[in-house]
Amino acid sequence: MLFPDVHSAASLTVSPDRVQHFTSDSVSLTCEGNFTEWRVRKFSEDGRLSDCRRMTGSTCNIYTSKSDTGVYWCESGSGEFSSAVNITVQNDGNGPILVSPVHPVTEGASVSLSCSLKTQKILSNVFFYHNDKLIQNDTRGELKISAVSKSDEGFYKCQYSGRESAQSWMSVKVTVSGADSSSSPVWLMVGLVCGVSLIIILLLLLYRCRQSKCKSLFFSCCIREFIYYIHFNYSHIYMYSDLMTLNISGTIYT
Repeated sequence: MLFPDVHSAASLTVSPDRVQHFTSDSVSLTCEGNFTEWRVRKFSEDGRLSDCRRMTGSTCNIYTSKSDTGVYWCESGSGEFSSAVNITVQNDGNGPILVSPVHPVTEGASVSLSCSLKTQKILSNVFFYHNDKLIQNDTRGELKISAVSKSDEGFYKCQYSGRESAQSWMSVKVTVSGADSSSSPVWLMVGLVCGVSLIIILLLLLYRCRQSKCKSLFFSCCIREFIYYIHFNYSHIYMYSDLMTLNISGTIYT
């Protein structure tokens, strides 16, 4: 099944803003956009599609149980969809959860991942894994990435006191930088100026050829006539020196 992941006027926010939750947590999923009718839809682990039963206006309220694990998105009455998010409910009441963002992280932004117990929110001596590879093992209780890149995308999990959290996917959103987008019109103008300049040069060459007194070796004569014209009328151009050394037969007339 394809999940909604489109750029639209609809969006979904999750509070608390994390993928993993403990059982009996209170989680709110709120639809935002210029629409009056909303429903929050879920695709569960066992392949069932259902709607949120506890809607208050545009907000779905969940008191989490294992069956609430799934993919959620908003749908407006006019058929607009938000991007989909994952919600995972930890079934082990004594195990940790990984605190990671629900939505994709923009490339270049900073992000912090941490490990939490139901009875203790801040932990130390936590192991962090990226795609099952240990990437941090020290006294710090969180994993900080100062500038996220596409290579940071993947599955993350944490381990505390021998117990592992479930793993969650962290997605990285790549955007076109302002510098790149703003430089496009500049290059367009440069290309336009170069194109116009080339046309002018070709027209000048054609004009000099038509005015030339050469009767033989017409092409070679035209080239030399044009070089002569450029040299004496635009003395700041010096390229003619290399061309004049070519052994081209003919005569230059003025």
